[in-house]
Amino acid sequence: MKRKLRLTFLFVFLFSTCLVIGKENTKKGTSDFNTVLFKITSAKNQKISYIFGTHHAFGKPFFDALKNANQCLAASDLLIKENLNIPGHLAEDIINKRTDITKWNKYLNKDDLAYIKNMFATSPTDFNKMTPAEMYVFLNRYFKEQVCLSNNANGTHQSLDNYIGSIAEQLNIKQIGLETTEAQIELINKDIEGMPGRIHKKRLSSVIYRIKSKDTNGCAEIEWYKKMEFDFRLDQPCQNNLILADRNNKWLNEIKEHLQESNCFIVVGLSHLMFKCSLINQLQDLGYVVEPVKVK
Repeated sequence: MKRKLRLTFLFVFLFSTCLVIGKENTKKGTSDFNTVLFKITSAKNQKISYIFGTHHAFGKPFFDALKNANQCLAASDLLIKENLNIPGHLAEDIINKRTDITKWNKYLNKDDLAYIKNMFATSPTDFNKMTPAEMYVFLNRYFKEQVCLSNNANGTHQSLDNYIGSIAEQLNIKQIGLETTEAQIELINKDIEGMPGRIHKKRLSSVIYRIKSKDTNGCAEIEWYKKMEFDFRLDQPCQNNLILADRNNKWLNEIKEHLQESNCFIVVGLSHLMFKCSLINQLQDLGYVVEPVKVK
């Protein structure tokens, strides 16, 4: 039986038994870390927190294999995520409340539109009320999950962020979100505001082709994350102020308050730990010691 297609919008980049890799790698300007997990401590208190850089297309199998990351999560008393799944405020709820309808024949050819109609046939989301930008983000994630990661072809699986949230729920760890789903959807559309219709059409045609043909040429990002061979480029300017720098600045104001009171496990997309505006750099600027941690 075909599983219902659930719509989840998450930004995709392109990420006390724990073992610390080594303090010589934590100096500002050093950017090569073979991990997605960092320990956060301060001389001002005894709290021990962690920040984990996700790739939203990954899920349960990936995190289950990260023994140290699981132990660090279990040792925490607060999980901080980009956002929480709140009934009535899910992406499908927000989209279905709209009255505007997208004329998809302006953006999709006949075959591609038929493909989308079939894909959403059992979905609770009315795709006719999605914008071209939202459709692209969804399809790009679907491509990463179903083609690059070769997951269940009948539907998307639980994201890495949400899976970590489900573990925290089982462990009775309190959870908070840094922003609402409404805000994320607004950013998705604002990021490409003014993009010509022909570009939307080209992008959608390209990602649908990759999904239908199972073309893995666009999967390098997935392999890069799997191998964790990262250059965090902590000395280079941020690539996108709207999506990275502005959000990091806003998030930091809330994160720093919780770091003083709780042992936190912070889960954000890997790109938020990269470049000059990274949360790593900003936490160090506040006086925190940020150390890379082995995840296995």
